[in-house]
Amino acid sequence: MRSPSGRRMNLKPSQRRRSEIQYRKSLLAITNQIGQIVDGSYDGSQISADNISKTLVDYSEVISDWAEQVGRRMFVQVEREEWNQWRSVSEEIGAGLRDVVGNTPVGQVAQDIVYRQIQLMKSLPLEAADRVKDIQQRAMQAVVAGERPDQLYEMIMASGDVAASRAQLIARTEIGRATGALTQARALSVGSEGYWWRIHGAGTRKSHRGMKDKFVRWDDPPTLDGMTGHAGCLPNCECWPEVQVPAPRK
Repeated sequence: MRSPSGRRMNLKPSQRRRSEIQYRKSLLAITNQIGQIVDGSYDGSQISADNISKTLVDYSEVISDWAEQVGRRMFVQVEREEWNQWRSVSEEIGAGLRDVVGNTPVGQVAQDIVYRQIQLMKSLPLEAADRVKDIQQRAMQAVVAGERPDQLYEMIMASGDVAASRAQLIARTEIGRATGALTQARALSVGSEGYWWRIHGAGTRKSHRGMKDKFVRWDDPPTLDGMTGHAGCLPNCECWPEVQVPAPRK
């Protein structure tokens, strides 16, 4: 497709955002607690597995208010960083468009982002609870079959580490998703039709390398590896949008 005319705003994100580091710390605090719940209670029995699952489900509810606070702090930090990216190219934008970008309503974006983070944080102990129940059931089946379930027991004890890996992915993906949502909202406010897909480097996965330098409309995100989303908004995606900004009318 033919790219629209206008200026290109290269809003390449920093590689180690403060928001990602802070958000990851909060998520890892949850996974650390998951590990403590499992380590301190599991003895290989069905009763202990059931108790752990119940405790993890209860823990998911206990952290609701805290998760909302973390989600709001995450959004504030991301918005600050995303706006700084626009300000870094403010001379290219021009005063008129800069005012539009700076005053873009982001209330609905904020609400969606915070709600999503609450659900993701609460999902960590819930996923761990389901995992414990599933592995314990497999362990009991192994015992009935006369097999040694030692490896399955070890898998249960590793629940905290498994949750931590999931937390790392969430932090990386959600900061990119939140940044992308804000960038899209601001870009649409100045009449942007889309962006050019930029990639991080040689380590970019094949499906994303195939998007390099392509123009993508905001209303038509691509589907890559079975997932639909814009640059930087897909799991483990380090790509970013170089935003098309229409030239000011004379």
